[in-house]
Amino acid sequence: MRLSFFVNDVQTEQIGYSTTRLAHAASARGHEVWYISATDFTYDPNECVMAVARRAPVKRHATHGAYLAALQGSKAITERISVDELDILMLRNDPSTDTGLRAWAQTIGLTFGRAAMRHGVIVLNDPRRLLRAANKMYFQLFPEEVRPKTLISQSPKDIRAFIEEVGGNAVLKPLSGSGGAGVFLVRIEDSSNVKQMISSLTRDGYVIAQEYLPAAAEGDTRLFMMNGQPLRYKGKYAAFRRLSSGEDLRSNIHAGGKLHPAVITDAELRIAEIVRPKLVQDGMFLVGLDIVGDKLMEINVFSPGGLGSAQRFEKVNFSHAIIDALERKVTYMAHYQRNFDNAEMAVL
Repeated sequence: MRLSFFVNDVQTEQIGYSTTRLAHAASARGHEVWYISATDFTYDPNECVMAVARRAPVKRHATHGAYLAALQGSKAITERISVDELDILMLRNDPSTDTGLRAWAQTIGLTFGRAAMRHGVIVLNDPRRLLRAANKMYFQLFPEEVRPKTLISQSPKDIRAFIEEVGGNAVLKPLSGSGGAGVFLVRIEDSSNVKQMISSLTRDGYVIAQEYLPAAAEGDTRLFMMNGQPLRYKGKYAAFRRLSSGEDLRSNIHAGGKLHPAVITDAELRIAEIVRPKLVQDGMFLVGLDIVGDKLMEINVFSPGGLGSAQRFEKVNFSHAIIDALERKVTYMAHYQRNFDNAEMAVL
């Protein structure tokens, strides 16, 4: 299979990234694996999508680190390839990291991915639906039953009123962004800084105000979904738990959160079942659900990470399950002469 990963920049990829794990696993099976950065695409006058792509020299790499070093090194293979002739293009960039002068790069993979779809390339996740999920408003399209009570506004007055309505404890965060950046916890006993928090967030755009869930003090659970189902391999769920550190609300690892094994209960599986129909409808192949108690806090549809953390606790390599699924999709398309809608193929 000819597989390519679209990333922000090949040279900024890291050993621990889930993309590195997936690419290494696919390469180890003998698949032709390419990387494409945001600046690499070309739409030719003959209406073909091309790209200057990189891949590691064809050899077995003992570790993820060795594979990535070969990919980023001077001996990497660089070619101008036809994206239209790929079997699969996986969109694994993080739009929130492309800001300022690189804001143009946030949707470039979606743009060229949609063009490649016309020639039967399987593009994951479906770029048409990903465009709708470009900010956290997408989260509001899921059933209220699994979401915390939420207000999205730029009005300081409305935000303050919402905080009072939910009892004085709330979480404030930017509508755009990821990784816990710009997240504030408002507590009823210390409201002196609320005005400053709101001012800081509204200066950069719309604000999400959510009711505070007491269970958040115990951290959150990341559960991976694949093909609309909880990702399970060799009887183990691809999941892990993140606990916040000290007074920091955020459980993100870069914010000091600690990793722990996850115990997947009926509560997590119930949430997964409720969100499943829309994930399938939207062609979301690989997704990360962030769950607090019996509520869904976030749905990560752009390059969800943490496969290595799940593997560390569950002692199984979930990358193999994902590559298995990709191989099946390519086989399906071959049997049916690529006669499937991309969103349908994404979750078959």
